[in-house]
Amino acid sequence: MYEFELHQARSAELRRRAANERLALEAARFARAARREAAARAAERSDGDAGSESDTRRPRRFGFPRPT
Repeated sequence: MYEFELHQARSAELRRRAANERLALEAARFARAARREAAARAAERSDGDAGSESDTRRPRRFGFPRPT
């Protein structure tokens, strides 16, 4: 009887983990879709002009250390 109850508890835990994983995957999928939709709306608003690109106003760094 003890093994059967242990099996039921393990099975229930596996089901809970699977359900939580499915929820997490669905949330990630929803977030990706929302980002894509927002990016599409932003691209649509900007109509492809060059001002739509982000500008950090930071100078480019050299790819190698400067000589001292």
